[in-house]
Amino acid sequence: MTDLFPGDPRTNRERMLAGDPYVADDPENAERYRRAVRLARRWHEAYDADDPGARALLADLVGHLGDGAVVRPPLHLDYGDHLSIGDHTFVNTGLTALDVAPITIGAHCQIGPHVQLLTPTHPLDPDQRRAGIEAAQPITLGDNVWLGGGVIVLPGVTIGDDSVVGAGAVVTKDVSAGVVVVGNPARVVRELRGR
Repeated sequence: MTDLFPGDPRTNRERMLAGDPYVADDPENAERYRRAVRLARRWHEAYDADDPGARALLADLVGHLGDGAVVRPPLHLDYGDHLSIGDHTFVNTGLTALDVAPITIGAHCQIGPHVQLLTPTHPLDPDQRRAGIEAAQPITLGDNVWLGGGVIVLPGVTIGDDSVVGAGAVVTKDVSAGVVVVGNPARVVRELRGR
């Protein structure tokens, strides 16, 4: 228990996993982060060496790696085990997936280069930020979603099946299924036929 959360006996990691505010410098979280950094480094090296064991390292790094999923390095994570990548999804280079809360990527998705999936949130109150309090909200991408290069998806966002997010867009709120969104903040510019 910390003085910042009187009466709450949970560890900061337990608070984080429950989706509640927590203090970011928890020792268990720090060790999980170091584990992810070590595994990512080993995976990057194995991938570069065309090592057949590279996929097993990636599967150990992330929470779920679907059949036929392809991920190109580099990959930047907080913990890795809160990231789920669906079957036959393609992730291009430079994905940043800050998986403090769960990040779920559906099947048959296309993730462009340098996409950022950002689950952490920080308080507006400066004293709380100074105290190191943060929280996180999950991100969910449905099946067959295409995120163009440089897309940023903010905490708590769900993007529906078959939707397309144009390059460089900043997605600040949920996106319904079967639409194209662009801009900052992302807005619907087209509905897709065949749905």
